[in-house]
Amino acid sequence: MTLVVNNVVPGASGRVLEGPCGPRKSQLSIARLGIYGFLIMAALFFLMPFWVMIVTSLKTLPEIREGNLFNWPSDPTFEPWIKAWFSACTGRDCNGLQPGFWNSVKITAIATVVSITIAAINGYALSFWRYRYANLVFGILVFGAFVPYQVVIYPLIITMRELGIFSTLLSIVLVHSIFGMPILTLLYRNFFASLPMEMFKAARIDGAGFWQIFFRIMIPMAVPITIVAIILQLTGIWNDFLFGTVFAGRQNMPMTVQLNNIVQTTTGVREYNVHMAATILTAAVPLIVYFISGKWFVRGIAAGAVKG
Repeated sequence: MTLVVNNVVPGASGRVLEGPCGPRKSQLSIARLGIYGFLIMAALFFLMPFWVMIVTSLKTLPEIREGNLFNWPSDPTFEPWIKAWFSACTGRDCNGLQPGFWNSVKITAIATVVSITIAAINGYALSFWRYRYANLVFGILVFGAFVPYQVVIYPLIITMRELGIFSTLLSIVLVHSIFGMPILTLLYRNFFASLPMEMFKAARIDGAGFWQIFFRIMIPMAVPITIVAIILQLTGIWNDFLFGTVFAGRQNMPMTVQLNNIVQTTTGVREYNVHMAATILTAAVPLIVYFISGKWFVRGIAAGAVKG
């Protein structure tokens, strides 16, 4: 039985430990109230546009013309959502966002897998298999992450045209994979550099080669940073508009390009409810990814932040 007198507790080694015992009481100070108030105001400020999008997408056009931007619809309808998905016109075609959704799924899935696979191998090789001019290669890769996309679009168009793959699925996948590799290589290289070198040397002594160490040791340990890479690539490729406009072509038009065509149309009546529904549908995948895997993103970033 531990004797406690005036918050003085005898330690296990006979020393006396001074300090408060038990759980710390939460104190609601003025500063904390101010922080909570600021966070609530900031949340309301950033959620206000999303609220306007939702209520507008559920209103009819006559009710939208009445004003009352923030009011809940008197007679909610999902007809704008159905039209945005199935029959909204994106130029000459009136098939809604559905074709663009599946195009975005194909582009995002393939480009994410390709870029992450190559970046993981690059980061592993640059961390443990230090070949000649490795630092120079790494510097060039990192430099590529800071080159503005607009600078290299025209050379890429010429290159894709000469290869005969311009405006194809392969073209847009290659572009996203190339531009995703520099930052992903940096992430994997920093993560692998935080792992103990002794583990790699022990595997080499046991006779493991390049690919055995990579698949049996490095990949299982790289799950946190792989989740970060997936989130970065998935959201970045899904939200892309520039590359989709230039390299995808009409047959592989992603969802963001179709959304632009729906909103920017200049013929007929501007259906703001359909536009808002189409915008929410386009942004739904990145939002869901962040809501589900936000904590994993933070853990993955922190996993490679400190060298072990």
